Amino acid sequence: MNNLPVVKLGIVAVSRDCFPIELSQKRRAAIKAAYKGDLYECPVTVENEQDMLKAVEDVKKAECNALVVFLGNFGPETPETLIAKNFDGPCMFVAAAEGDGDMINGRGDAYCGMLNCSYNLKMRHLQGYIPEYPVGTADDIAKMIGEFVPIARAVIGVRNLKIITFGPRPQDFFACNAPIKGLYELGVEIEENSELDLLVSFKEHENDPRIPEVCADMAKEMGEGSYYEDLNVKMAQFELTLLDWAENHKGARKYVAFADKCWPAFPSQFGFEPCYVNSRLASRGIPVSCEVDIYGALSEYIGLCISDDAVTLLDINNSVPKYIYDEDIAGKYDYALTDTFMGFHCGNTPECKMCSSRAVKYQLIQHRLLEPAGSDPDFTRGTLEGDIAASDITFYRLQCNSDGELVSYVAEGEILDVPTRSFGGIGIFAIPEMGRFYRHVLVEKNFPHHGAVMFGHYGKAMFEVLKLLGVKLDSIGYNQPKGVRYPSENPFA
Repeated sequence: MNNLPVVKLGIVAVSRDCFPIELSQKRRAAIKAAYKGDLYECPVTVENEQDMLKAVEDVKKAECNALVVFLGNFGPETPETLIAKNFDGPCMFVAAAEGDGDMINGRGDAYCGMLNCSYNLKMRHLQGYIPEYPVGTADDIAKMIGEFVPIARAVIGVRNLKIITFGPRPQDFFACNAPIKGLYELGVEIEENSELDLLVSFKEHENDPRIPEVCADMAKEMGEGSYYEDLNVKMAQFELTLLDWAENHKGARKYVAFADKCWPAFPSQFGFEPCYVNSRLASRGIPVSCEVDIYGALSEYIGLCISDDAVTLLDINNSVPKYIYDEDIAGKYDYALTDTFMGFHCGNTPECKMCSSRAVKYQLIQHRLLEPAGSDPDFTRGTLEGDIAASDITFYRLQCNSDGELVSYVAEGEILDVPTRSFGGIGIFAIPEMGRFYRHVLVEKNFPHHGAVMFGHYGKAMFEVLKLLGVKLDSIGYNQPKGVRYPSENPFA
C-alpha cells in the first residue's frame, strides 16, 4: 500500500506589468535549470487575474499538487496571492535577488514585492510557505525548493488522511483522550470503531491463504531465536486484518494511520500483544499508535511524511539513573543529567531503528497484571524489545488541547549509544535544555506523555509544517530558549 504522497511540483512566475515580463521568464527558466528534481515549468507568466486562472488551470492539468510562486520582479499583489486561493495544494512564495542584469532595465524589485505579497496573503487569510530568507538567486531558490518538498508532502498527506481507531482508550488513561475538533480543522477524517469490530475482522481472517507468506517474512526479518514461532500465525493474521481494513476503509481518502487499543483486553482475546505487528506496519509507512492515541497517530504520520522514513511513538518515560549517567554519559557526552531521559514503549518501534540484539519478547507489565503470578508468559508475548539504536532524533507532537486549540512542540536531540539496562523498546535520549523544556513546555503547556520520534534532525521542516497547518506561533514549544530574536523565526534554521 502506497501511504505517502508523491509531490509533483510546479513553478509559476509572476510579473508586475510595469516591469519587463522577460525578467520573470528568464529567472524562472534559470531556477528550472538549477533545480535537480522534477519541476514543472508553467508557461503562463501571471500579470493579471485572467493569467492567474490560466496558470492554475495549466498546473492542474499537469497534475501538480504543490506550487512555487516565483516573484521574478515586484509581482502583481492580487493575482499572485489568488493563486494560493485557487490552487488546491501548498504554495511556496519566493522572490528573485538582483545581480543577473543591469540596475536600470534589469532590476526587478522583488525584495520589495515580497512584502506586499505577504501582506495580501494575510489580508485574504491564505496560508503560504515563505522560507526563512525568501529572496535569492536561481541556485538559492533551487535549494529552498528542495527544503519545501518534505513540507509540502506533509501538508498534502494530512489533508488526505484518515485516522482509523479501535477503542475506546484504556480506562483511566486520559493522556490519550483529546477533542477530535482539531482533526476536522486540519482536514483529517476519522473513523472510530470498537475493539470488538477488530476482533470480528481478525477471526474472519483465520486460515487466510496469505498467512504463510507473512510468517516467512516475519521469520526472515527477526532471524532465528528472536521470535516466538508459535505466535507468528496469529500475528500474521492480525497484520493482514489491519492491512485489509486500511484498504477497504480509507474511502475517499488516500492515506491512513491507525490508533488502536492494545490493553488490557486485547492480549487475552487475540492471544498476543500487537506491538510487533504495529512496528512492522510503521516500517512500511502505516503508523499504528498505541492506546488509541489519535493525535499520536497524526503526529507519527506527519513525521513519516517529513522524514520519508520510519517513525515511532514513545513515552517520555523515566529519568536516567545517576549511576548510568556517571558510568556512561559524564565525560563522554556534553550533556547534563537533566538533559537526558528514557523514551520507552512496550515494543512498537520498527526493528530497523533498534540495536541488533532486539527480539520479540513479552510485555512484563501486562504479564504482571493479566497472567498468573509465577507463570510463563503466554498471551502477553508479542512485543518488540531491545535498545533503540543511537541516532539523531526530532521529538515532537501535535495535539488538540482541552480548549479545542491546536498546540505542538518540537525538540531536536539524539539517542545515545548507552545501554539502558531495562526492558521494552527503549533508548536513552539527550535533548539540550531538556530540563527546562520538560518543565516549561511539556508540563506547563499540559502535553501528554506520548511523543513521536523522527530519526534525524527535522525540526526546521516540522516548524514550518505546523505553521502551514494553522498552529499559532505561541502554541509551538521548542527546546531552544536562547538566541531566538523574533517569535516567528524558525529556531531550527
